[in-house]
Amino acid sequence: MKQLLTLLFATLSLGAYGQGLPVIQLQAGLYKIQAEVASTPKAREIGLMYRNFMPSDDGMLFVFESRAGHCFWMSNTKIPLSIAFIADDGKIVNIEEMQAETTNNHCPKAAVRYALEMNKQWFSERVIVPGSVITGLPKR
Repeated sequence: MKQLLTLLFATLSLGAYGQGLPVIQLQAGLYKIQAEVASTPKAREIGLMYRNFMPSDDGMLFVFESRAGHCFWMSNTKIPLSIAFIADDGKIVNIEEMQAETTNNHCPKAAVRYALEMNKQWFSERVIVPGSVITGLPKR
């Protein structure tokens, strides 16, 4: 029974049901985040589309080659998400709440290289606000 539970947990873990992307650990204050890293155009295009579930402290970090006003939408994304747009120094520029299956644009208030998607209200429930710092970001 224990082996079955271990297998079930592994199957539900972020890396097991994702695109096979690398996973890194980030930190937001006291909170640890296991984040898949979407750093290629294809990985960024697919993002978290078609998924039905994401564990509470898992997310997806989008990494871009250059700082810009990278906007996001939720087409084909089944789980409601929060997105934090993050400056090079790790400070959150702004956070947006995104509804599942919508095509509204969600954009940063300044040019950024990083965006972190988490389950809806993950940031607000932990009082992580613009100006808070995310550590562990990959260096470009």
